[in-house]
Amino acid sequence: MARLFGTDGVRGLANEELTPELALSLAASAARVLAAHDRSHRPVAVVGRDPRASGEMLEAAVVAGLTSAGADVLRLGVLPTPAVAYLVGALEADLGVMISASHNPMPDNGIKLFAAGGHKLPDGIEDEIEAGLAAPVTRPTGIGVGRVKDVSDAGDRYIEHLLSATPHPLAGLRVVVDCANGASSFAAPEVYRKAGAEVIAIHADPDGVNINEHCGSNHPEALRAAVVEHGADLGIAHDGDADRCVAVDAAGELVDGDQIMAVLALALAETGELTKNTLVATVMSNLGLHLAMRAHDINLVTTAVGDRYVLEELRASGFALGGEQSGHVVLPAYATTGDGLLTALRVMSRMASTGKSLAELAAVMNRLPQVLVNVPVADKAAVAVSAAVRDAVGAVEAELGEEGRVLLRPSGTEQLVRVMVEATAHDTAQAAADRLAGVVSSAS
Repeated sequence: MARLFGTDGVRGLANEELTPELALSLAASAARVLAAHDRSHRPVAVVGRDPRASGEMLEAAVVAGLTSAGADVLRLGVLPTPAVAYLVGALEADLGVMISASHNPMPDNGIKLFAAGGHKLPDGIEDEIEAGLAAPVTRPTGIGVGRVKDVSDAGDRYIEHLLSATPHPLAGLRVVVDCANGASSFAAPEVYRKAGAEVIAIHADPDGVNINEHCGSNHPEALRAAVVEHGADLGIAHDGDADRCVAVDAAGELVDGDQIMAVLALALAETGELTKNTLVATVMSNLGLHLAMRAHDINLVTTAVGDRYVLEELRASGFALGGEQSGHVVLPAYATTGDGLLTALRVMSRMASTGKSLAELAAVMNRLPQVLVNVPVADKAAVAVSAAVRDAVGAVEAELGEEGRVLLRPSGTEQLVRVMVEATAHDTAQAAADRLAGVVSSAS
């Protein structure tokens, strides 16, 4: 059977794949597993959610599961994922649960779990939780049943934390923020205003149905137009649970996660905070980021695709900055997971402290054309060992030299091989990708 946990928790179509019964069982198993690792006290769990309609149903199921396993619950309400992660540590909880499908459309939902301190669970603990779904259990009774309390100041605590991590006031900046009708609809405009910026909020009126609908970090078109219309200095787009952000400069041009990491890496290097002078990114980050970091004598360590792998490398090696092209950016000194609001505050703080526009700061990196072709295959394993594919990749890499890059990656969920090519010209990248796609298709 396929593993229940994906790279970011458990996700699926709410009430069909992700049912309340599954949510209850998953939460109860998580409470039992984490309590078994520390029996010194009664476990405490914090629970938050994004505003999609099914979150109300799943929150009730998760709370029931946790309390049925003897855990006390601190209910946070609608908050960004990074707020839940932060509050796990701030409230000294043993477990955090975030009910969200992030950037997915409204019918989907998901359950993300955090261990003590607000860290994502390692694979081994997830496997224990999954195994616990089928294990016989003895439920507590009487005073052993968990209790539930609402944390009325959860949002305020998170906002104060963000302000404490913002090194320079944002006075003089006008920002348009697209909240994706999601979990940041209150917190993002509020914290940017409190940090000193003039804020124009769009898509900040969630109704349970409109989350991520033609808005947010996956659909920045409206933000680009609003920035130009309002004469703003920049725009910020979050996704449904606000663990990522992408930006837009004053001319309406997109500034993606790679460019944001380049800006922040130079800022941290300047103040001596970039541990071991190293940035962590995934193999999908643009070659332009590699070239920019090389030009500034900053090391770039790459991981597999997925913010959990970036997080693992950051924790294992003690690095200070990492992230993904999609806008998941992690600053471990201030957050245990990707935090779109923190990222935006740090970018705006850099603008305010240097007096430079976002376009000037982002110009440190030249984003090379990147072409991605998904090739349906009969056998991914056959492609991996194909001499023809290996020779074709070698030939293209020789042609591109240091000004291009090739990456072949099997899909983790489909019978696809993803062919990615970067080059100085789009036509060159497209031609090379199409050529390799043909060889990959034939090899399977």
